[in-house]
Amino acid sequence: MKHPERLGKYPITGVLGEGAMGVVYKAFDPHIKRQVAIKTIRRQLIDDSEHGQSVAARFRNEAQAAGRLLHPGIVAVYEYGEDQDQAFIAMEFVEGNSLSHYLSRKTRFPDQDVLSIMTQLLAALDHAHEQGVWHRDIKPANLIITRQGRLKIADFGIARVDAIGLTQVNSVVGTPGYMSPEQYTGQPLDHRVDVWAAGVLLYQLLTGQLPFNGSAETLMYKIVHEEPVWPSQHAGSTRPVVYDQIVATALAKRPEARYANALLFLEALTSHADEPVKPTVSEETVIMEVMRPEPRGAGSVSSAVRSGSSGAVTTAPPTHWDASTLSHLEATLAKYVGPVAKVLVRRAARDCFDIETLASRLAEHLPTEPERAAFMQHTTSGVSVRAQRSTGGTATVLSTHLRLDAQVIEQAQRILAGHIGPIAKIVTKKAAAKATTRAEFYELLCAELGSDADRTKARAALAGIK
Repeated sequence: MKHPERLGKYPITGVLGEGAMGVVYKAFDPHIKRQVAIKTIRRQLIDDSEHGQSVAARFRNEAQAAGRLLHPGIVAVYEYGEDQDQAFIAMEFVEGNSLSHYLSRKTRFPDQDVLSIMTQLLAALDHAHEQGVWHRDIKPANLIITRQGRLKIADFGIARVDAIGLTQVNSVVGTPGYMSPEQYTGQPLDHRVDVWAAGVLLYQLLTGQLPFNGSAETLMYKIVHEEPVWPSQHAGSTRPVVYDQIVATALAKRPEARYANALLFLEALTSHADEPVKPTVSEETVIMEVMRPEPRGAGSVSSAVRSGSSGAVTTAPPTHWDASTLSHLEATLAKYVGPVAKVLVRRAARDCFDIETLASRLAEHLPTEPERAAFMQHTTSGVSVRAQRSTGGTATVLSTHLRLDAQVIEQAQRILAGHIGPIAKIVTKKAAAKATTRAEFYELLCAELGSDADRTKARAALAGIK
């Protein structure tokens, strides 16, 4: 099909996906100067027929439902519009993979990642419910994990909005396997349908399976009448038995027996955690998934980075490159692609022996020409090139204007983490790449602290580093 050059005020820059209902485009907002995603629906699907009006109402409802929500865990909607050929929604452009992508590739999430995914989801649902919106179709395909390990809820097409008469309260909508008993039986619905679906998702993350399976008729009967095999009872399961009761409460047949809201569900999970729940999915999980090779015959993946043909993942620094050079490149690239930068730099460095070639290879992972140009400029500015003899021959490497010992950086990171938590890792890398003296490095770190008392304490600790 012929794709438009623009929709409304948005110039189209690419195609993100295409289906029977319409196309999702990558576009640019010329006023705010940001990338956006444009979800469209074909005009012929929203004609004057009863079906067409229903489809059109559902599409407008998605914009209205998500448009009233402002939360980092929910894909933001900016605008609803129409032109001669199609209606469209302009929304936040999110780079990452759907949770269904992870599950289809048999990713086994460690307990900390399970907790991170669920707490992020439940916090976002709690916000939606507080605003009078319940999603009604929570499932892995509608959940995106970004490059930074953040979870975002998408697709509010069948969301129920208080005081909006789009659908009957007892209408059967949703995805089989994730629908609650009351969705099947036609009972009145409320926000607890999302609590049920979140319970199904928790079960799936723990076991790799849905709690109920079978044909449409069998599935409905099981959901309404039967209990699942609890997570700890699965063959070979190593999940803590405490999850069984949490899942059982979330999947209670009667809504009033479930967690009364998403926040209580969240509190039940976190109260049994052995350590504080991380705000993001671990770097290891995100990096391994991005770098895994595609299965034979598989379609394209939404991740922005593809792995090499060998499929091997290594984070060990190549011996013919100076460690500070690679750290500088990782910190610079991370501003554009997040935590996968570490793997990308070290994989590329294995096959590159001069800084220009390596920087060019890394720039290929960036989606736009302005980003590639900015990366190349940042990579080569403020640094000098020197030749270094290595075991395998002569390699041209990047020598930053400050050579900090790795142990110094590590100790500084630990001190900073005591004040600002896990983000200290990123802050420390950026400061190390920018500073020209050790004193400046320490001051850059202290500048991230919120109070004079914290800065004084941190300066004393940093001064003690040998």
